[in-house]
Amino acid sequence: MDPLAAKRSRGCPAGPEERDAGAGAVRGRGRPEALLDLSAKRVAESWAFEQVEERFSRVPEPVQKRIVFWSFPRSEREICMYSSLGYQPPEGEHDARVPFTRGLHLLQSGAVDRVLQVGFHLSGNIREPGGPGEPERLYHVSISFDRCKITSVSCGCDNRDLFYCAHVVALSLYRIRHAHQVELRLPISETLSQMNRDQLQKFVQYLISAHHTEVLPTAQRLADEILLLGSEINLVHGAPDPTAGAGIEDANCWHLDEEQIQEQVKQLLSNGGYYGASQQLRSMFCKVREMLRMRDSNGARMLILMTEQFLQDPRLALWRQQGAGMTDKCRQLWDELGPEEEEEVMAAGSRHTVFGRALQAGSLHWSDDHLQRILASDSYSPNLTGNGGSDKPTFDPQGRPLWLGEPFPTTCARVDTLRAHGYPRQALRLASAIVNTLRLQQRHQLQIYKQQKKELLQKGSTCITNTEGWVGHPLDPIGCLCRALLEACRLEEETLAIYPDLGLEKRKVAYQHVPVPGSPGESYLAMALEVALLGLGQQRALPEGLYAQDKVVRSEEQLLALLEEVELDERLVQVLRKQAGQLLEGPAPTTPNHSILGGPFSGFGEVLFRESVPMHTCARYLFTALLPHDPDLAYRLALRAMRLPVLETAFPAGEPPSNPLDSIMSNRFPRWFILGHLETRQCELASAMLTAAKGDPKWLHAVLGSIQQNIHSPALLFKLAQDVCKTATPASAPPDTTLLGIALELGLQVMRMTLNTMTWRRREMVRWLVSCATEIGPQALMNIMQNWYSLFTPVEAATIVAVTGTTHATLLRLQLDAARREELWACARTLALQCAMKDPQNCALPALTLCEKNQAAFEAAYQIVLDAAAGGLGHAHLFTVARYMEHRGLPLRAYKLATLALAQLSIAFNQDSHPAVNDVLWACSLSHSLGRHELSAIVPLIIRSIHCAPMLSDILRRWTLSAPGLGPLGARRAAKPLGADRAPLCQLLDAAVAAYITTSHSRLTHISPRHYSDFIEFLGKARETFLLAPDGHLQFAQFLENLKQTYKGKKKLMLLVRERFG
Repeated sequence: MDPLAAKRSRGCPAGPEERDAGAGAVRGRGRPEALLDLSAKRVAESWAFEQVEERFSRVPEPVQKRIVFWSFPRSEREICMYSSLGYQPPEGEHDARVPFTRGLHLLQSGAVDRVLQVGFHLSGNIREPGGPGEPERLYHVSISFDRCKITSVSCGCDNRDLFYCAHVVALSLYRIRHAHQVELRLPISETLSQMNRDQLQKFVQYLISAHHTEVLPTAQRLADEILLLGSEINLVHGAPDPTAGAGIEDANCWHLDEEQIQEQVKQLLSNGGYYGASQQLRSMFCKVREMLRMRDSNGARMLILMTEQFLQDPRLALWRQQGAGMTDKCRQLWDELGPEEEEEVMAAGSRHTVFGRALQAGSLHWSDDHLQRILASDSYSPNLTGNGGSDKPTFDPQGRPLWLGEPFPTTCARVDTLRAHGYPRQALRLASAIVNTLRLQQRHQLQIYKQQKKELLQKGSTCITNTEGWVGHPLDPIGCLCRALLEACRLEEETLAIYPDLGLEKRKVAYQHVPVPGSPGESYLAMALEVALLGLGQQRALPEGLYAQDKVVRSEEQLLALLEEVELDERLVQVLRKQAGQLLEGPAPTTPNHSILGGPFSGFGEVLFRESVPMHTCARYLFTALLPHDPDLAYRLALRAMRLPVLETAFPAGEPPSNPLDSIMSNRFPRWFILGHLETRQCELASAMLTAAKGDPKWLHAVLGSIQQNIHSPALLFKLAQDVCKTATPASAPPDTTLLGIALELGLQVMRMTLNTMTWRRREMVRWLVSCATEIGPQALMNIMQNWYSLFTPVEAATIVAVTGTTHATLLRLQLDAARREELWACARTLALQCAMKDPQNCALPALTLCEKNQAAFEAAYQIVLDAAAGGLGHAHLFTVARYMEHRGLPLRAYKLATLALAQLSIAFNQDSHPAVNDVLWACSLSHSLGRHELSAIVPLIIRSIHCAPMLSDILRRWTLSAPGLGPLGARRAAKPLGADRAPLCQLLDAAVAAYITTSHSRLTHISPRHYSDFIEFLGKARETFLLAPDGHLQFAQFLENLKQTYKGKKKLMLLVRERFG
């Protein structure tokens, strides 16, 4: 026999009962239920049918039928749980992903027919419409059940998923909703017992004939074994009946495909890096919790199966071998597994687990008398019992129970365990005792702190002895407490509570105050808020590692998301105000403590540990919540929370960081992986305060001071300044000048912080600062011009600040009169001249441009350029300024600057593509246009600076094409062009000829055959230059003869020379 197939051997009953008690008859509304049905219900829930048969020698058929009838599950909740995912799927995917909703649709569309219940076996057909152009599909479904649980399912769709398919759901819901329409038969063995030999033979032959292709070999094998007297089948009393229900020894649990769970977890782990796989594994963990909450034994079975697959993950051995850590995705999944294991171990008291915390949980027990009394009653008080000789207090001064003696996270894990295993009332009682203990401990901490406050403030620093904070802890103690307390106050529609996956859109959660028994005036909702604030405000060290730090952030955000769902009323506001006040006065850590009395040290206290987790996110929630009710408290709390201790100790006041735009600061703070995120949250808190303080100068300047002291990231400061400026200048209202002043101050600080660490965003920052100052007024604009040394580089001040501040658009925006406009211009010109003196190389030309309309300033700028030329201003910059002067109609000044540039220039014989070639040709053209005198003066400079023969010959030809002084700027005119053989060009000709001779010898020293043709062309150009002299032909011939004699070994080259030049 196969126990997994839910078959049970049954003997032949003494005789069937002929009477029918009318099973399946519909009872009238309002009539009391029959005693038979009441009894059958209880028996069907808790007794295996075999136990009924053994207990009573003869069970009447009507009683059997009622027991069989009531043995099918009666609640749709379990059907939903076993056929739906454990999380809310994305909108629009419910029908595609949740079998329960599909099965419900099939039922409502009339797709279920031919439903038959034979004993503890239900069967039926499901007709599912096909897709476009596809025929209708028919699925045969079989379900076995026992004691109101489905024990096995079979469907023609061959579903290979974790949970029931839509067809099983449709048939199950049909049986629950239309139970009296289902044809009911007793187990098949009961029917067979009523047949005689001929009927039995006919029955068997008809059965074989109907299914001969499937059962004929099995039928023949069974017949052979029955005819064999000593066979095993003849030694067993009775025969198996798959419709007779479970045996006494059979486990009573819902059907769970263990093999499929193992296979799917294994597959999902192998794809654990993908978002979809991680989500599915999380949904399975949620399903485990859901089963445990309903006290379903499959929750533990499923958790064991998943744990085994986690431990068999081949990557574990690989990571251990390589000494590498898990990926973050895998860490998150293992994090999900750890608390589940601990809860199960705590519930069962088992030690069989490999997880450290679960091992610790295995040593815990639930037999403590005080704990049992807390869990058992809402009215447990000192009047009912004494301390029993315990050295720990068991009640607070108000007579409310306390729970001490173990670490706070473990205590909270007890609450989560009770809640997860379906004991919500007991979970609430223990949670209340924990809150009472927290309050008592908080009072003690405040007393200790007040005694030691003076000493701590003088010391100015502290240390944290309990490094494992409550928010971000692997067991999530604060989250466990809050969820348990909030769950008791949550208002939910009954349908949504039963079918959590059916909500088509996220609903706003509503909560109500639920009184705490034995504590007049208290509510679980207020308790939840109080506990959350205690945990969030706890001073705690940032843990090691990226994943642990990221978990702290995520846990904090999840906890605050829970609080933001709660609508604050007067009672909750009072809790907020009280807790906020205590957080501000809160103690710093003083003594080591590893129990619950280790307590929450305030992260808002006056003295902080250097590596404490910042309070920015928590403070932003408190600030927003308190602002309408107690603005003074809200601002004091938020301003205190602006601190970022790890940066305060790293950078002394007034000393900027070495690389302030590096938010991560990995080179200086390798442990603070999430520093960039924390700085962003700090900036968001500051932004919220600035926005709220609009129109209130007192708080605006207080917030500004805090920002300037505590925010160390220029990029975030700049973003904050931009946001403030945007808030201060609404489109439909006049600007807020006070808020604009705050934005300008923030911008000025950014400029100072980034002055020595140039970034690609500096130009954007400078332009924004000028526009912000413009919004405020001309005085602000002139102030930044006058104090430019501490804010801008000379280039930024001259090219952006001075220029942008005097554009036509800026002047129109400021709406200045003539005197004020001239004052602004004078300030800009002074700025430009100062920049030109500081950095003439980059600022001289902008200064000249800006000073064009003021002769004195222009002359001063020109003189700065001349002085800089003597001090080493490069030829490229001098040529640029010279060209600018010619465009301005000042050719003599252009000529002067060009000669200064030529004096610094040197072009070698082989630099015919030198970058200054065009500038030199332009300077030569300029001197030629001015006249013979200027040309004569520049020739010696050309000869001294340029040694490139082709360039010299090019200049010479250009000067011989026309007479000097004939250009548009020439003041003197010559009668005819200058001759190359006469002064002043004869010197240039001699220099060009000498350059060709020198260059030829230089090239021939290392010439290769592939360059022969280039050299011949070079000689051709040289001959053209030689021929400009009266005896040039003779000089060139002598030059060639010299080459032939000197380089006669280069026979091929000399042959080419003779062929070309003779």
